Amino acid sequence: MLNNYNRKKKHDTVFLNVKPAANGIGVRKYSNGILDRIDSGFGINYDNEKRASRHSVGTIDSMNQQFVPNIFFRNLAPVKWFLSVIGVLPMTRPGPGSAKFTIGSLAFVYSILTFTLLTLYVVYVANNRIRIVTSLSGPFEEAVIAYLFLVNILPIFLIPLLWWETRKICVLLNDWDDFEILYYQISGHSVPLHLRRTAVTVTAVLPLLSVISVIITHVTMADFQLSQVIPYCILDNLTAMLGAWWYLICEALSRTANILAERFQKALRHIGPAAMVADYRALWLRLSKLTRDTGTATCYTFTFLNVYLFFIITLSIYGLMSQLSEGFGIKDIGLAITAVWNVCLLFFICDQAHYASFNVRTNFQKKLLMVELNWMNSDAQTEINMFLRATEMNPSNINCGGFFNVNRNLFKGLLTTMVTYLVVLLQFQISIPTEIHNTNVNMTLDDDDYDDDLLTRAIVTTTTTIASIKGRKG
Repeated sequence: MLNNYNRKKKHDTVFLNVKPAANGIGVRKYSNGILDRIDSGFGINYDNEKRASRHSVGTIDSMNQQFVPNIFFRNLAPVKWFLSVIGVLPMTRPGPGSAKFTIGSLAFVYSILTFTLLTLYVVYVANNRIRIVTSLSGPFEEAVIAYLFLVNILPIFLIPLLWWETRKICVLLNDWDDFEILYYQISGHSVPLHLRRTAVTVTAVLPLLSVISVIITHVTMADFQLSQVIPYCILDNLTAMLGAWWYLICEALSRTANILAERFQKALRHIGPAAMVADYRALWLRLSKLTRDTGTATCYTFTFLNVYLFFIITLSIYGLMSQLSEGFGIKDIGLAITAVWNVCLLFFICDQAHYASFNVRTNFQKKLLMVELNWMNSDAQTEINMFLRATEMNPSNINCGGFFNVNRNLFKGLLTTMVTYLVVLLQFQISIPTEIHNTNVNMTLDDDDYDDDLLTRAIVTTTTTIASIKGRKG
């Protein structure tokens, strides 16, 4: 009784960190639970090899003779190098699985120098904007729009946060390298992501669109000087490329999950040994861990970014709606572009994370539930049930360090809160001009009445004086 009481409770959630074999990168032996080239007929002399098991299709239609490393990093490299140029992500990676962050590296020194120059420039711009805000004496909506340019400077704090989280990002990249090796050892081919062209296009288009939006804002907004364009362009590019970084990682997770599900389903249509199911379960657990680590590696950065986008969208939409009573003017073009740009960025962050979590867990569970178990042996059926149990016990949500899950519900919640704030701001903006207008009208009417009284008295006095003069002459 006492032993049962002191027994340590078993955790509900199981996190397995499957590592690839350290003795070379090759397709593992089937005796270790991994499909090998013997069962696929790839690179093996049938006269010398004797089969001890049935044919397996773990490597059917995958006749890549050599392992291709750095697939994930090469697909992500254009965005990574752009962020490094502007002083973000000061990591060094001499080879696969060796990404690291060191304070004394040249990359970090370059990042510090870039950040110092950018900070000095931003302080100069912020000082000018504060002077403009303090000198405002117009309506309330003009003050809110002026504060919008101060909020646009806040992404400068993302750079130190990314320095703090660079070590976790390096661990994530190294884990992706291990996953690629493990995937090759299980399936017999490298991960076909094919995201390189998308990454190059995003890296070329997003900075261009960002610069154009800042220039349009410079042209349409008052008190926006030409010397302030450069820091705003850099900070706007920083937020846009962080969104691109998030998009590519989530897209890589989604594609890998779909590829893994298709390979697993294709293998089970031909033959279903229990060891093969165990191998794919281990591979899925590794992919599930990568999904969770995606949010953990940049939790503070993207928490700050989501809050920043919330404030920018709220202020932009309020400034746009408060100006509609006077008609849509040139000033509203910059506000509209800012609002649409940041709404799209927030939506893609939430939607891609939701899509990745769905493909890694829910979509994979559907594939498992569609498996026919009647023709399988008892060991294979047990492994399938354990696989389903593993997908239920292991969460695959992208969570920002425990603060919140990044999914479509987050986007909906932020929009709901945003509408509440907009209603309050618009009511406040409507009430203030009405009181001022009524006060001015009353003061004008009082002044007019007072002037009429003075004029009447003057006329009466003049008439009386003329009458008395005529009476004396008569």
